[in-house]
Amino acid sequence: MSGRITRGFTGKRRGRQGDRLPPGQYDVGDGWPTLTAEATPTVRTEQFELAVDGLVERPTTWSWDELLALPRSTYAGDIHCVTTWSKFDMTWRGVSVDVLLDRAGPLPEAAYALVHSSSGYTTNLPLADLRDGRAWVAWEVDGAPLTREHGGPARLLVPHLYFWKSAKWVSRIELLDHDQQGFWERNGYHDRGDPWVEQRYQGD
Repeated sequence: MSGRITRGFTGKRRGRQGDRLPPGQYDVGDGWPTLTAEATPTVRTEQFELAVDGLVERPTTWSWDELLALPRSTYAGDIHCVTTWSKFDMTWRGVSVDVLLDRAGPLPEAAYALVHSSSGYTTNLPLADLRDGRAWVAWEVDGAPLTREHGGPARLLVPHLYFWKSAKWVSRIELLDHDQQGFWERNGYHDRGDPWVEQRYQGD
């Protein structure tokens, strides 16, 4: 997927999902499109590292084994892509971002995060969107390891926002006192990306 903005795919809206389907979205059913802004990297678990740094008291880095040793939790629910598809009833397993942030200790002035991928991709989020059980670093989906094409071995999961905010191949969560746009945000996408109010593009 290039840096060009696309207005999305076409598909069928399914009434059985009722108010679970945000405006402008369709139920993709059993499919799960693979969309990337960059070449798909190969991240081996023996080389994996995840850092939380920036405006924190204790900059912390976890290896793969250290990440898996943290308390685990599950998200069961839906995801929504800015290209207009939604996928229902997924089950993700990983570690809550709350656990990572609590270990690192955000400073009082920390208000935003810039999330980095090992591919060089970045995306920005208000820190509040990563708190209070709203975000995970996930390595398993629907009972299987997360595939490389979908961001494996681990990706950010922020299901209440459009899915480009759920950075694949996550490697670093950098806390900042200001909002700093990531890849898609610099290319015209909305800085926050709430699907329920259709924050797809700058100005929405």
